[in-house]
Amino acid sequence: MKRAAIVIVTVAAVILIGGFVSATDTYSPSGIIPSMVLVERGSFMMGGHGFDERPVHNVTFTYDFYIGKYSVTFEEYDRFCEETGHSRPSDNGWGRCRRPVIWVSWYDAIAYCNWLSDKEGLPRAYDEEGNLLDANGNVTTDLTRVVGYRLPTEAEWEYAARGGIKSEGYQYAGSDNPNEVAWYEPNAGGMTQEVGKKLPNELGIYDMSGNVWEWCIDWYHSNFYSLSSGINPYNDYGHFRVVRGGSWFGGVEFIRVENRRYFWPTYGEFNLGFRIARTQ
Repeated sequence: MKRAAIVIVTVAAVILIGGFVSATDTYSPSGIIPSMVLVERGSFMMGGHGFDERPVHNVTFTYDFYIGKYSVTFEEYDRFCEETGHSRPSDNGWGRCRRPVIWVSWYDAIAYCNWLSDKEGLPRAYDEEGNLLDANGNVTTDLTRVVGYRLPTEAEWEYAARGGIKSEGYQYAGSDNPNEVAWYEPNAGGMTQEVGKKLPNELGIYDMSGNVWEWCIDWYHSNFYSLSSGINPYNDYGHFRVVRGGSWFGGVEFIRVENRRYFWPTYGEFNLGFRIARTQ
């Protein structure tokens, strides 16, 4: 099987100039930050054959971004809980450490992101209501103005899962054979598995198909693809938040890179976690 070279990068620094963000190579994140991978700007065809995956449409990113190499793990999330007094979620008796954190709501996930920003001395990406914030603390829908750690948009998530500019067009994140890259119902043994045990995708990102569903920033809307401009898309209205990737508790149809589902943002589940992102 063909494999693109894995590139893991240091998160770029941000210099705030009149509310805008420019990147330098001097910022080095602390060891508390989960490993991240650079996803270079580009275009791709987003969507698929599902009822809410149509129409397939072109999406273009005008910015580079970083996304977690793995889903956030229990050992990473537990440190946040210990320092903030946040309730530690159950591991269902399966073990913690390098397993992806589960039973986290969307609000739990963004609280973790804001904590990372605070630890690194960066402007927070979210206010208390979950609105995105720019470098000056103003509500924004422009991802290029968001400095802190955050969740990926569902367009960012799908682009990264497909392999970005290195995509080889796989149906799942890194392969057309789900058993090579995904933990899902036929092979997961009825539980989550430690991150990074399967093969990565073309960008060196693990477990974007299966293991746990992952929260995205966006509100869910079944017609979002028809309404989207296709340039740095982000949906800021709705009743549910988007989740992506499928999980150990589901069949192969759910782990396709284009598959999308949704949950109430206050809801936590035994197969629901997240990974972090950040605009360069």
